[in-house]
Amino acid sequence: MSIPLLDNAVSVVYPLIAAVATALTPVGGAAAAIVVCTAALRLLLLPLTMAAVRGERSRALLTPRLTDLQRRYGTDPARLRTEMASLYREAGTSPLAGCLPMLAQSPVFLVWYRIFTAPSVGGEPNSLLAHGLFGAPLSTHLLGGGHALVFVPLLAILVALAVVSMRRARRVAVTEPPRLLLALPFLSVASAFVMPLAAVLYLATTLAWTAMENVVLRRGLPAREPA
Repeated sequence: MSIPLLDNAVSVVYPLIAAVATALTPVGGAAAAIVVCTAALRLLLLPLTMAAVRGERSRALLTPRLTDLQRRYGTDPARLRTEMASLYREAGTSPLAGCLPMLAQSPVFLVWYRIFTAPSVGGEPNSLLAHGLFGAPLSTHLLGGGHALVFVPLLAILVALAVVSMRRARRVAVTEPPRLLLALPFLSVASAFVMPLAAVLYLATTLAWTAMENVVLRRGLPAREPA
Protein backbone atom coordinates (compact mmCIF):
# COMPACT_ATOMS: atom_id res chain seq x y z
CA MET A 1 0.00 0.00 0.00
CA SER A 2 1.40 3.39 -1.01
CA ILE A 3 1.50 6.13 1.63
CA PRO A 4 2.56 9.45 0.04
CA LEU A 5 4.29 10.89 3.09
CA LEU A 6 6.16 7.65 3.75
CA ASP A 7 7.08 7.25 0.09
CA ASN A 8 8.43 10.82 -0.01
CA ALA A 9 10.58 10.19 3.06
CA VAL A 10 11.89 6.97 1.53
CA SER A 11 12.73 8.79 -1.71
CA VAL A 12 14.79 11.34 0.22
CA VAL A 13 16.74 8.84 2.35
CA TYR A 14 17.18 6.08 -0.22
CA PRO A 15 19.86 7.84 -2.37
CA LEU A 16 22.02 8.37 0.72
CA ILE A 17 21.95 4.68 1.62
CA ALA A 18 22.49 3.69 -2.03
CA ALA A 19 25.58 5.94 -2.12
CA VAL A 20 26.92 4.30 1.05
CA ALA A 21 26.26 0.87 -0.46
CA THR A 22 28.28 1.84 -3.55
CA ALA A 23 31.15 3.15 -1.41
CA LEU A 24 31.15 -0.08 0.60
CA THR A 25 31.05 -2.40 -2.40
CA PRO A 26 34.52 -3.83 -1.65
CA VAL A 27 33.45 -4.83 1.89
CA GLY A 28 29.90 -6.04 1.41
CA GLY A 29 28.00 -3.39 -0.55
CA ALA A 30 24.38 -2.98 0.48
CA ALA A 31 24.63 -5.57 3.26
CA ALA A 32 27.43 -3.56 4.89
CA ALA A 33 25.50 -0.34 4.21
CA ILE A 34 22.47 -1.70 6.07
CA VAL A 35 24.59 -2.38 9.16
CA VAL A 36 26.54 0.89 8.99
CA CYS A 37 23.55 3.12 8.22
CA THR A 38 21.37 1.45 10.86
CA ALA A 39 24.08 1.99 13.48
CA ALA A 40 24.42 5.63 12.36
CA LEU A 41 20.65 6.09 12.63
CA ARG A 42 20.56 4.66 16.14
CA LEU A 43 23.42 6.96 17.10
CA LEU A 44 21.50 9.99 15.80
CA LEU A 45 18.46 8.89 17.80
CA LEU A 46 20.51 8.56 20.98
CA PRO A 47 19.12 11.80 22.54
CA LEU A 48 15.59 10.35 22.32
CA THR A 49 16.83 7.10 23.78
CA MET A 50 18.45 8.98 26.68
CA ALA A 51 15.15 10.76 27.33
CA ALA A 52 13.42 7.38 27.41
CA VAL A 53 15.99 6.03 29.87
CA ARG A 54 15.50 9.03 32.17
CA GLY A 55 11.77 8.33 32.15
CA GLU A 56 12.38 4.68 32.92
CA ARG A 57 14.62 5.59 35.84
CA SER A 58 11.93 7.91 37.21
CA ARG A 59 9.46 5.04 37.11
CA ALA A 60 11.99 2.60 38.52
CA LEU A 61 12.51 4.74 41.62
CA LEU A 62 8.85 4.18 42.40
CA THR A 63 9.07 0.40 42.12
CA PRO A 64 9.13 -0.33 45.88
CA ARG A 65 6.12 1.91 46.48
CA LEU A 66 4.23 0.49 43.52
CA THR A 67 4.90 -3.01 44.80
CA ASP A 68 3.52 -1.99 48.18
CA LEU A 69 0.38 -0.60 46.54
CA GLN A 70 -0.05 -3.85 44.64
CA ARG A 71 0.18 -5.77 47.89
CA ARG A 72 -2.26 -3.53 49.74
CA TYR A 73 -4.88 -2.91 47.05
CA GLY A 74 -4.42 -5.84 44.66
CA THR A 75 -7.94 -7.04 45.33
CA ASP A 76 -9.45 -3.58 44.70
CA PRO A 77 -8.50 -2.55 41.13
CA ALA A 78 -10.31 0.81 41.28
CA ARG A 79 -8.55 1.82 44.50
CA LEU A 80 -5.25 0.55 43.13
CA ARG A 81 -5.57 2.71 40.00
CA THR A 82 -6.41 5.75 42.12
CA GLU A 83 -3.47 5.24 44.47
CA MET A 84 -1.06 4.61 41.61
CA ALA A 85 -2.21 7.76 39.79
CA SER A 86 -1.71 9.74 42.98
CA LEU A 87 1.78 8.30 43.42
CA TYR A 88 2.80 9.19 39.87
CA ARG A 89 1.40 12.71 40.30
CA GLU A 90 3.33 13.17 43.54
CA ALA A 91 6.55 12.00 41.87
CA GLY A 92 6.05 14.23 38.83
CA THR A 93 6.16 11.34 36.36
CA SER A 94 3.73 8.97 34.65
CA PRO A 95 3.40 5.33 33.59
CA LEU A 96 4.24 6.50 30.07
CA ALA A 97 7.51 8.16 31.06
CA GLY A 98 10.09 6.68 28.74
CA CYS A 99 7.52 5.39 26.25
CA LEU A 100 6.82 8.63 24.35
CA PRO A 101 10.42 9.20 23.20
CA MET A 102 10.48 5.64 21.90
CA LEU A 103 7.17 6.16 20.06
CA ALA A 104 8.64 9.29 18.46
CA GLN A 105 11.26 7.07 16.82
CA SER A 106 8.69 4.78 15.22
CA PRO A 107 8.16 6.80 12.00
CA VAL A 108 11.92 6.82 11.43
CA PHE A 109 12.14 3.05 11.80
CA LEU A 110 9.15 2.65 9.48
CA VAL A 111 10.96 4.62 6.75
CA TRP A 112 14.12 2.59 7.35
CA TYR A 113 12.24 -0.71 7.11
CA ARG A 114 10.47 0.38 3.91
CA ILE A 115 13.80 1.15 2.24
CA PHE A 116 14.97 -2.42 2.80
CA THR A 117 11.72 -4.10 1.72
CA ALA A 118 10.21 -2.00 -1.10
CA PRO A 119 10.81 -3.61 -4.52
CA SER A 120 10.88 -0.16 -6.10
CA VAL A 121 11.58 3.40 -4.95
CA GLY A 122 10.40 6.44 -6.87
CA GLY A 123 9.22 4.21 -9.72
CA GLU A 124 12.66 2.62 -10.15
CA PRO A 125 13.82 -0.82 -8.99
CA ASN A 126 15.30 -0.83 -5.50
CA SER A 127 18.99 -1.33 -6.33
CA LEU A 128 19.79 -2.23 -2.72
CA LEU A 129 17.88 -5.48 -3.09
CA ALA A 130 19.98 -6.43 -6.11
CA HIS A 131 23.04 -6.76 -3.88
CA GLY A 132 23.76 -9.99 -2.04
CA LEU A 133 25.04 -11.51 1.17
CA PHE A 134 27.14 -14.68 0.90
CA GLY A 135 25.66 -15.33 -2.52
CA ALA A 136 22.03 -14.74 -1.52
CA PRO A 137 20.21 -11.72 -3.00
CA LEU A 138 19.04 -9.29 -0.33
CA SER A 139 15.55 -9.60 -1.83
CA THR A 140 15.36 -13.35 -1.13
CA HIS A 141 13.07 -14.81 1.53
CA LEU A 142 13.72 -17.65 3.94
CA LEU A 143 10.70 -19.64 2.81
CA GLY A 144 11.12 -20.72 -0.77
CA GLY A 145 14.14 -18.54 -1.40
CA GLY A 146 16.68 -21.32 -1.73
CA HIS A 147 19.28 -19.70 0.56
CA ALA A 148 18.15 -20.90 3.98
CA LEU A 149 21.69 -21.29 5.34
CA VAL A 150 22.35 -17.55 4.97
CA PHE A 151 19.44 -16.86 7.31
CA VAL A 152 20.62 -19.30 9.99
CA PRO A 153 23.12 -17.00 11.78
CA LEU A 154 20.68 -14.08 11.64
CA LEU A 155 17.91 -16.24 13.09
CA ALA A 156 20.26 -17.40 15.85
CA ILE A 157 21.03 -13.77 16.67
CA LEU A 158 17.31 -12.87 16.74
CA VAL A 159 16.48 -15.83 19.00
CA ALA A 160 19.30 -14.93 21.41
CA LEU A 161 18.23 -11.27 21.49
CA ALA A 162 14.60 -12.28 22.07
CA VAL A 163 15.60 -14.44 25.05
CA VAL A 164 17.68 -11.60 26.50
CA SER A 165 14.81 -9.15 26.00
CA MET A 166 12.31 -11.52 27.64
CA ARG A 167 14.54 -12.05 30.66
CA ARG A 168 15.11 -8.32 31.04
CA ALA A 169 11.34 -7.66 30.84
CA ARG A 170 10.77 -10.10 33.70
CA ARG A 171 13.62 -8.64 35.74
CA VAL A 172 12.55 -4.97 35.58
CA ALA A 173 8.75 -5.42 35.71
CA VAL A 174 6.96 -4.40 38.89
CA THR A 175 4.89 -7.58 38.71
CA GLU A 176 5.18 -10.76 36.66
CA PRO A 177 4.41 -9.67 33.06
CA PRO A 178 1.66 -11.44 31.10
CA ARG A 179 2.89 -14.32 28.98
CA LEU A 180 1.78 -12.54 25.82
CA LEU A 181 4.01 -9.59 26.67
CA LEU A 182 6.95 -11.90 27.33
CA ALA A 183 6.39 -13.53 23.95
CA LEU A 184 6.48 -10.25 22.02
CA PRO A 185 10.28 -10.25 21.48
CA PHE A 186 9.91 -13.52 19.59
CA LEU A 187 7.74 -11.82 16.96
CA SER A 188 11.01 -10.64 15.40
CA VAL A 189 11.98 -14.28 14.92
CA ALA A 190 8.61 -15.13 13.37
CA SER A 191 8.73 -12.08 11.09
CA ALA A 192 12.12 -13.18 9.74
CA PHE A 193 10.36 -16.03 7.95
CA VAL A 194 8.42 -13.61 5.72
CA MET A 195 10.84 -10.67 5.46
CA PRO A 196 13.43 -10.27 2.69
CA LEU A 197 17.02 -10.87 3.74
CA ALA A 198 17.75 -7.11 3.74
CA ALA A 199 15.03 -6.50 6.34
CA VAL A 200 16.18 -9.44 8.50
CA LEU A 201 19.72 -8.03 8.48
CA TYR A 202 18.34 -4.62 9.48
CA LEU A 203 16.25 -6.19 12.24
CA ALA A 204 19.19 -8.11 13.68
CA THR A 205 21.34 -4.96 13.62
CA THR A 206 18.84 -2.65 15.29
CA LEU A 207 17.85 -5.20 17.95
CA ALA A 208 21.51 -5.88 18.72
CA TRP A 209 21.98 -2.13 19.16
CA THR A 210 18.99 -2.04 21.50
CA ALA A 211 20.48 -4.88 23.56
CA MET A 212 23.76 -2.95 23.88
CA GLU A 213 21.86 0.18 24.91
CA ASN A 214 20.11 -1.82 27.61
CA VAL A 215 23.45 -3.00 28.98
CA VAL A 216 25.19 0.39 28.83
CA LEU A 217 22.39 2.89 29.47
CA ARG A 218 19.91 0.93 31.54
CA ARG A 219 22.39 -0.71 33.90
CA GLY A 220 21.41 -0.25 37.51
CA LEU A 221 17.66 -0.05 36.99
CA PRO A 222 16.01 -1.77 39.96
CA ALA A 223 14.94 -5.34 39.37
CA ARG A 224 11.71 -6.92 40.49
CA GLU A 225 12.13 -8.99 43.61
CA PRO A 226 11.10 -12.63 43.21
CA ALA A 227 7.62 -13.40 44.50
